[in-house]
Amino acid sequence: MDALLLSRFQFAATTMFHFLFVPLTLGLSIIVAYMETKYIRTGDKTYLDMTKFWAKLFLINFAVGVVTGITLEFQFGTNWSRYSAYVGDIFGSLLAIEATASFFLESTLIGVWIFGWNKLSKKAHAAVMWLVALGSHLSAVWILVANAWMQSPVGYTIREGRAELTDFAAVVTQKFAVVKIIHTISSAMVLGAFFIMGISAYHLLKKNNVDFFNRSFKTGLGFAVVFSLVVFIMGDLNGVVVGEKQPAKLAAMESLWETQKAAPVYLFAWPDEENGRNTIEIGPIPGALSLLVKHDFNAEIKGLNDFPKEEHPPVLITSFAFKGMVGLGTVFILLSIAGLFLKDKLVNTPLYLKIMVAAIPLPYLAIQLGWLVTEIGRQPWIVYGLMKTAEADSPIAASQVGISLAAFIIVYGLLGLAGFYLIARKAIQGPDMDGDDNGHGAIGQPLKTA
Repeated sequence: MDALLLSRFQFAATTMFHFLFVPLTLGLSIIVAYMETKYIRTGDKTYLDMTKFWAKLFLINFAVGVVTGITLEFQFGTNWSRYSAYVGDIFGSLLAIEATASFFLESTLIGVWIFGWNKLSKKAHAAVMWLVALGSHLSAVWILVANAWMQSPVGYTIREGRAELTDFAAVVTQKFAVVKIIHTISSAMVLGAFFIMGISAYHLLKKNNVDFFNRSFKTGLGFAVVFSLVVFIMGDLNGVVVGEKQPAKLAAMESLWETQKAAPVYLFAWPDEENGRNTIEIGPIPGALSLLVKHDFNAEIKGLNDFPKEEHPPVLITSFAFKGMVGLGTVFILLSIAGLFLKDKLVNTPLYLKIMVAAIPLPYLAIQLGWLVTEIGRQPWIVYGLMKTAEADSPIAASQVGISLAAFIIVYGLLGLAGFYLIARKAIQGPDMDGDDNGHGAIGQPLKTA
């Protein structure tokens, strides 16, 4: 393998590993802030215990996420120097804002929140948690704006062989960025909600702290119902935007080879990339793709065979990842709606609780599949229509990348095992239920899982 392919493997592996932790940070930060606010408004100590228990899982997850994210930005210099030189004025400025404004805000306030239980008023302490959530989400917003620019470059000019920023507002307000931000953050909320519901279901099956986990489950359920529907709606809007900006990616997502009116959606299709057709097509729904993308049953959709073959993204991976993501999104809506009917008799519905325990990893999988669609579907471009991935890597030896890739796999593998072990151990252990209502004694002390 050459240095380019190894660099792609390395960035994909480290990004996908980092993205195992980021969505849970986003989702739990909001839900924990909501629980603490609920405690202040009601004075009910159970909500305080809930805040402390779920916050411990949030903090373990946050710590691993931070460590795994730091190396990503260095790779733009080590592995993707030609990309950085070409678009650094634009891409670099967005990453700089994320690091200096949002990430430092989030990291500093987490320290204030952890050690502020005995020093801040209850309202001030809860306000800090909301600011932590705000910092986390702003951090995600800047990263997503940067990625949206790679998908749909706007607000720039080419001067002396480099892309230079000319319209900052156009970059941060373009439709591709807005839709991507809402879609991704909503997905993170679904993950956080299913994480809480799954762990609560585990304890309800064992009849542990029934009131505590009943309330936790119902809290997660409220977020799951709302945001699983938001994800569905934004997913549809995202398809419309992709159809406008990246028509080749849209055709790959649906395995559509021929340009046609009333373009169908296939329930299942196996693409034959060599011959530009589908080997297997099952369950075509005529006009469905035209309706979803252009809101017109008879609208024409451009097929892959009308794009140069060298500009086709990998169709098999893009198509399967897209259909898997959509299928899982539908499952989340159905499980959430079922929860609305069963929420008052959870301990008497063990089958549903077992399904919810088994469903814990599914939002992780859905988000990873969505990321594959976003990044692989954009190929062969690193900046769509402007710079190809093959033109963006650093002039370094394959052996150098091979060594760093192996090191990442080993270190991140160990780090991931440690992080998920600590999260699982604390989740199974359950709440301490020994904090007083002034907040002493739980978060500011070393975690018992350590």
